[in-house]
Amino acid sequence: MKKNTTRNLTVAAMLSAVAFILMFIEFPLPMLIPSFVKMDFSDLPALLGAFALGPVYGVIISFMKNLLHVVIKGTSTALVGELCNFMLGAVFSALAGYLYKHHKSRKNAIIGAVAGAVAMALFSVPSNYFITYPAYVKFYHMPLEAILGMYQAIMPSANSLIKCLVIFNMPFTLVKGLLDALICMLIYKPLSPILHGRK
Repeated sequence: MKKNTTRNLTVAAMLSAVAFILMFIEFPLPMLIPSFVKMDFSDLPALLGAFALGPVYGVIISFMKNLLHVVIKGTSTALVGELCNFMLGAVFSALAGYLYKHHKSRKNAIIGAVAGAVAMALFSVPSNYFITYPAYVKFYHMPLEAILGMYQAIMPSANSLIKCLVIFNMPFTLVKGLLDALICMLIYKPLSPILHGRK
């Protein structure tokens, strides 16, 4: 049991490091959403960890990824951005890993990953509305009107923050989660020997 725990922690540490690196490989999609919201695949290692090691490890990897980001790069939002990133990643990987844990099959992995992506997308609305965007206003001294203006440049009728989050951020987060899920399904089997410590 001790050997398994050590191996699991080693794999989780490796996946956390990969997730941290993936945080820097991000790109905007300005034709679909304001450019300060960027696409990245840093939740993918947490999803892999949740499937291979269990849902708790998915949460741990999400946490370690953001901790490394704060320690090495620092924070410009008094940890608010990292907190929200952690919460979204934790919801995604924990739900996916939980559903997969109780019946390990490819079908259940797909169901779990899709359910996790949907939950993450839904959770993105209140987390952005109550935490992330108020932090942008406070720490970046960016008026809410200026933020809304970036959304209205794409869709003029997006005249309230909640409408912007539902129309833009929620679908964006869903697509991001589904892309992570798709990549996970493609690479999980080839990586399985490494993730499970098998030759």
